[in-house]
Amino acid sequence: MRRRHLGMMALVLAILMTLTACGGGGSGGTSESTYRYLYSGEIQTMNYLVTPNIDDFVFPANTVDTLIEFDNKGQIREGLATKWDYDEEKLTWTLELREAKWIDHNGEEVADVTAQDFVDALKYALDPGNESGTVQLTFGVINNAEKYFNGLAYNGEADEDGVVWDPIDFEEVGVKALDDHTLEYTLEQPVPYFLSSLAYVVYMPAYGPQLEELGKDFATSMDKMYYNGAYYISEYEPQSHRVLTKNPLNYDADNVFIERIEAQYNAEASTMGPEMVKRGETDYAVIGSEIMDDWMNNDETKDLISRARVTTDLSYFYCFNFNPQFDAEFEPDNWKLAVNNENFRKALFYGLNKEKELAVVEPTAPENFVLNTITPKNFASLEDGTDFATVGGLGDLENTFNPEEAVKYRDLAKPELEAAGVTFPIKVLMPYNPIVTDWDKECQVAEQQLEELLGADFIDVIAQAGPTDNFLAQVRRAGNYAFMKCNWGADYQDPETWTDPFYQAAGANGYDDGMSYAFLGTSVTDGGASSDTIKEYFDLLEKAKENTNNDITRYEGFAKAEKHLIDHALVLPFSLSNSNYVATKLNVFEGQYAPFGISSYRYKGMKLRDNFISMEEFEEERAAMEDN
Repeated sequence: MRRRHLGMMALVLAILMTLTACGGGGSGGTSESTYRYLYSGEIQTMNYLVTPNIDDFVFPANTVDTLIEFDNKGQIREGLATKWDYDEEKLTWTLELREAKWIDHNGEEVADVTAQDFVDALKYALDPGNESGTVQLTFGVINNAEKYFNGLAYNGEADEDGVVWDPIDFEEVGVKALDDHTLEYTLEQPVPYFLSSLAYVVYMPAYGPQLEELGKDFATSMDKMYYNGAYYISEYEPQSHRVLTKNPLNYDADNVFIERIEAQYNAEASTMGPEMVKRGETDYAVIGSEIMDDWMNNDETKDLISRARVTTDLSYFYCFNFNPQFDAEFEPDNWKLAVNNENFRKALFYGLNKEKELAVVEPTAPENFVLNTITPKNFASLEDGTDFATVGGLGDLENTFNPEEAVKYRDLAKPELEAAGVTFPIKVLMPYNPIVTDWDKECQVAEQQLEELLGADFIDVIAQAGPTDNFLAQVRRAGNYAFMKCNWGADYQDPETWTDPFYQAAGANGYDDGMSYAFLGTSVTDGGASSDTIKEYFDLLEKAKENTNNDITRYEGFAKAEKHLIDHALVLPFSLSNSNYVATKLNVFEGQYAPFGISSYRYKGMKLRDNFISMEEFEEERAAMEDN
């Protein structure tokens, strides 16, 4: 089980890119500034050692420094580690740490940051009692991490596969503080992407004595955690407001230009934001499709609009739910019969017009955001420049929208479905989060377009608003959908990260849990029509994972598995994160960038402008970034 996300990028952008200014310093920014913005989605926890939720990452990204960072072009640079070395024979990484300080929520110094803080943090995450949602990323990577975790979890008892896990001492886990400023990781096997993964939450430090004192109460409030990053949390009241204040003791404080970040909760932030921009009461808003034309054709607002930065850290795809848990009114048993029919899935697979749906949020060039693979282009490349997305037939995949193919597969599916006892029209529950800008409109377009193409007598697409709070837990994780847009954010720079949403390792009894993220749980074990197809995908992944060398053979193995996933319409690739139209006083190209991890959530390096960034300025800043 690995980190799992849902398509809520608008909320993330509202936190990352959408801040408001109070007092400026010219077009180049100022060293003393306050950002203010509205937000409508509350975090679930501040405990970065346990949360797998993307909406929670903005706090740790800005308040806890990592061993390595990325510059604004995505190149690795020094973080808390100033240098590192890898011993290929011993499978050990040795990192030298700089001087740094822990502070409390009042900005007062508490202690030095030491190598032991990384050791203690990983020990905390490896305790099953703390219920970390990201610790599995260390399994098969850090030597004996999984053995230690399962030893605590099962304590000499057999797991569900009959494997007995005996406790081992934490000293056997491959993480050591050689001294206060020297940290060593020992890997379980060669891991080509390990260095890049050190910018992710599971490898963050925490102050050991505080972890020992608080246990599961760690980071349950702003006064129950310490900070060593660019900011500290000075105020936080859920569904009211939150304040990040610059940390004057941060080692890189000279590159932190925003002094204070203030956010006010407003359930109608997506609606109120644009109006408050026009009134001069806030300095950020997502400009939704319903007002885009008016803003672009109005001399008072047209120069207030720019774009968010296009990233490859999120891939959006439609998931088919093979284990429906939704209410009887949506006929889950009927859906289960239908979704296990490959021809039925392919009718939807080829029938969804991606460009038409994306035009809701990207009216000028939706084709630029369409994905035909799960792994985006330009995400990971070999030293010779070979892009993973071009390997093993992935580069030959075209836009899946094909009306003729959709109708062909509908006609092939009908008699098979009738023979299986399926009733028509097949109800297709498609939920969305109502606080995500324009997601409702996307679903409405998909509903109208699919029903028109395939026939309302064949399918009945039901676009339904889900809850505004805990949408991920109540909808996707709960299996409360039939066909839904989901996403995945990369955790490290390697093709393997894009298999995590769909992969379930085989245990002693085989693939007993099925595809974890796509909620394909019962298909492997209940003899469903898709069982063999899903098992073949797992087998391809197992074979690909055996190759730990960063070479073309490794790429080909993962590419073959991904193509199998797509060829059999188990998942429908959809899009990159759309680059929202926004009104903002931030130059989005000044901040850190990486197509994985949490670097892109950081404010460090970004400056507040007196003016909103126009589209012309946006293009100029992008060109300047690419030229330097």
